[in-house]
Amino acid sequence: MENKNMKETISEKNETHNQHEPAEINYRGWKAMPFVIGNETFEKLGAIGTLSNLLIYLTTVFNMKSITAANILNIFNGTTNLATLIGAYLSDTYFGRCKTLGFASLASLLGLLVIDLTAVIKKLHPPDCGEKETCRGPTAGQMAFLLTGFGFLIVGAAGIRPCNLAFGADQFNPKTESGKRGIESFFNWYFFTFTVAQMISLTLIVYVQSNVSWALGLAIPAILMFISCALFFMGLKIFVKVKANGSPITSLAQVIVVSIKKRKLKLPEQPRISLFAFTSSNSINSRLPYTHQFRFLDKAAILTPEDKINEDGSAANPWRLCSMQQVEEVKCVVRVLPIWVSAVIYHIAIVQQHTYSVFQAVQSDRRVGKSSFKIPAASYYVFLMLSMTIWIPIYDRIVVPSVKKLRGKQGGITLLQRVGFGIFLTILCMLVSALVEDRRRSIAHSKPTLGVVPRKGAVSSMSALWLIPQLAIAGFAEAFTAIGQVEFYYKQFPENMRSVAGALFFCGMAVSSYLSSFLISIVHTATQGSHGRTNWLPEDLNQGRLDCFYYLIGALEVVNLAYFLVCSKWYKYKGSGSATVVNGMELASRNKHGNEKESAV
Repeated sequence: MENKNMKETISEKNETHNQHEPAEINYRGWKAMPFVIGNETFEKLGAIGTLSNLLIYLTTVFNMKSITAANILNIFNGTTNLATLIGAYLSDTYFGRCKTLGFASLASLLGLLVIDLTAVIKKLHPPDCGEKETCRGPTAGQMAFLLTGFGFLIVGAAGIRPCNLAFGADQFNPKTESGKRGIESFFNWYFFTFTVAQMISLTLIVYVQSNVSWALGLAIPAILMFISCALFFMGLKIFVKVKANGSPITSLAQVIVVSIKKRKLKLPEQPRISLFAFTSSNSINSRLPYTHQFRFLDKAAILTPEDKINEDGSAANPWRLCSMQQVEEVKCVVRVLPIWVSAVIYHIAIVQQHTYSVFQAVQSDRRVGKSSFKIPAASYYVFLMLSMTIWIPIYDRIVVPSVKKLRGKQGGITLLQRVGFGIFLTILCMLVSALVEDRRRSIAHSKPTLGVVPRKGAVSSMSALWLIPQLAIAGFAEAFTAIGQVEFYYKQFPENMRSVAGALFFCGMAVSSYLSSFLISIVHTATQGSHGRTNWLPEDLNQGRLDCFYYLIGALEVVNLAYFLVCSKWYKYKGSGSATVVNGMELASRNKHGNEKESAV
């Protein structure tokens, strides 16, 4: 009778388990890629085709001063990148990546259409000032309409940037070898299409905008974005749609709140074996060993008589008791933040290549040889992309294997070493930028010039091709630091926070843009031409000292490199914490009831 009852109970449990067992996912893999990669490519062509030349558009069509235009663009870029954190949270918590991408793509399309209308309809932008010394700026209504377009683009970027890579990877089965290879290939195709989109945008589309028509040049990105939306919605039936399952940010908040509540408690002498060690069997995160850093957070895992435990071993109230695994996941995030700060300062140097190198090109000889053809000022940024594109395969195929043989380490150099070398290159980039600007300015003062830029000054007879070295070095720096950052955040964050890790990269770029805008305003105000001082950043670069501004940023990067080296020495990589070792066995893995069990190292 007992055996019969036991069999019935087991049968009931199995039926219950099968009822909750998720349906088998039909991964389409490469069949979905034409729609995913097509959507990505045309979206990048549309967005980059507009954003890459906005600085020139604001100064020539909207008659803004260069300082105002640079600050608006920096604030716009900063807000766009900062919004990715909100987009990642909403995607993970409520909507899922598929719905978020669909909504964001439509928002980007609307934004591009609105900006194109500012060029098509004359009443939506100020009148052309031509060679006039004073020009009428935009009205409040014109600025409001333009900023509406920027707002739609911010919403679009908030959803697209943190979700697109993960959504493409969702289409492959991560549990099979072919699926794993597909994911790796998708990442390669993603960065390839991103680079191609940059090249086309910075050459063909920018040329049409600068030399043919702004209305047509801004309409092309809108059309490309429409194609992107069409491809995305055509693939909805075959896409794998991962549902939102709650935000991991809640777990981080619980640890912080509980550690504050229990701040007066005394930590046990052996925290790694005394703290509450429950780990959910449904968690996708890897088990983390105990670490001694940020021990004040350990108090969140102290089990008190008031704390109640569920039958499965979990905390009855997670806002009163957290597990040691949760605490270690928070430590992973906190440890990354000092490195993230150095990446923010690093990117200030790169931001200048987006803005002031364009103004340098405007007041340089942009002719190709003796022909009348001129390279658009915004197109010179393509040399940064070229150097980055050329260097990446050289680094992967030649440098890494050589260093690996020499040092006997997997990957050749560590991620932090890669990031640090990129920061060093920004110092060199700023030095070269300052020397080139000093030469450009000196030639403009001492030799006959090639004409006058409206509302600015004389065009130096120095070839704008002299800007290539600084842009090439900036490209090398991005190949080291930017790509190294993405990989670093991806590997060092808990597995369920990888979309947030991607958003953190863009948030760093956002803060860099804000800091750059703040720095420009401070320098411009502090070096005004009163009391015999020379304004470093005037409208006419020939009358300023942009080279001194570059030297200032170079000095800032020297301090940043020293700070980064200190942080790198202190940093502990994820999973490298201490653990109790007994007879060659590590007490690091725990069952779902919180009891320690041995596992071989």
